[in-house]
Amino acid sequence: MAGRLKQSTGRYGGRTAEERQAERRRRFLDAALQLFGDSPGFRSTTVAALSEAAGLSTRQFYEEFCTLEDVLAVLHLQVNDWAEEAALNALAAARNLPLPERAVAIFHAYCANVASDPRRIRITFVEIIGVSPRMEEQRLARRSRWVGLLCAEAAAAAARGEAASRDYRIAAVGFIGSVNGLLHDWSAGWVDATLDEVVEELVRQLLGIMRPEGWRAELTTGIPRTGSP
Repeated sequence: MAGRLKQSTGRYGGRTAEERQAERRRRFLDAALQLFGDSPGFRSTTVAALSEAAGLSTRQFYEEFCTLEDVLAVLHLQVNDWAEEAALNALAAARNLPLPERAVAIFHAYCANVASDPRRIRITFVEIIGVSPRMEEQRLARRSRWVGLLCAEAAAAAARGEAASRDYRIAAVGFIGSVNGLLHDWSAGWVDATLDEVVEELVRQLLGIMRPEGWRAELTTGIPRTGSP
């Protein structure tokens, strides 16, 4: 990353310079997850405080990052990567199940991953908001990625006759906003429900979007049918 201090090379303590750098980076990110995602939060954390929490020096911080915002950017993407991996693994395992069961499997995996650590929810839904134009661009780009994944799965379901054939982009944006808001409020204790109940509600909303009133599953001929049964 531009602006970092020159790193040492060679082996020390049985580890290469690259291994030592990876370890330092992991310690900074672990400390940032705690400080940004719990207390005092990103805006009240200093480089000195983060370095102390990581058990490292400020000099070592600037060998890895230019600013605290760089740390937040990496952490935000990491949290999203963990959740995406969980959702995609669940999708792969549930690929041959009917749409409702697939949706339950995917959302349960996603929600369980994000909710496994409340700090992850705060990082991705709270701390990144309003930090800078750069971070806002990253946040929206990552949301767009989720929108793309949802639209792709909706299109695949429509092609199989499991859902209405339509452009899902606007609906996907609105639905993902609902996912984020519900998970944040549930994590904050403002929604009195179990995680399973949260997943059930999200699945109901999604199926309502993909199977609107009046929609009927396609016949084996592949010709869509609508109207009352």
